[in-house]
Amino acid sequence: MREAGISFEVEEDGTTFEENALKKAQETLAFVGDRFDAVLADDSGLCVDALHGAPGVYSARFSGDAHNDAANNAHLIDLLKDVPDSQRTAQFCCCAALARRGAKPIVVRGTVDGMILREARGENGFGYDPYFYYSPLSKSFAELSAEEKNAVSHRKRALLQLREALHVENRRCF
Repeated sequence: MREAGISFEVEEDGTTFEENALKKAQETLAFVGDRFDAVLADDSGLCVDALHGAPGVYSARFSGDAHNDAANNAHLIDLLKDVPDSQRTAQFCCCAALARRGAKPIVVRGTVDGMILREARGENGFGYDPYFYYSPLSKSFAELSAEEKNAVSHRKRALLQLREALHVENRRCF
């Protein structure tokens, strides 16, 4: 948004990724007025099965200190210290929302499955990437190159779902 000259923040107070993504898209579309006909927004995070889906929508502020990756990771690993490796399953989730003038918004979800490691691996990425092990490539997300991560990420999967939803919508119009 900075590149488009938009300085605007939306409070992420939804209880789901879908709610937050839709709120960001709709409020931003209203904020920009007639300058844009559509706004795409997303909300994403880590959902750990042994923690009943936490940190979920609170991923960025899981430790109580917003956007502190080290504190968030330390809190996550502490909570999972007694969880057996076989039960450390998790998903990265991304919900994307497309708000449009004169059309119903579209909200989609993309996920990628993994396991939470006991120790950080890799230097790339951000957030929980060093602890998120992606078995098809036998690497943590922080060990993946940008190209590898972009090819399998939850964001890519959400955008593919959005593309499909737009194709389906377009077919209905004709």
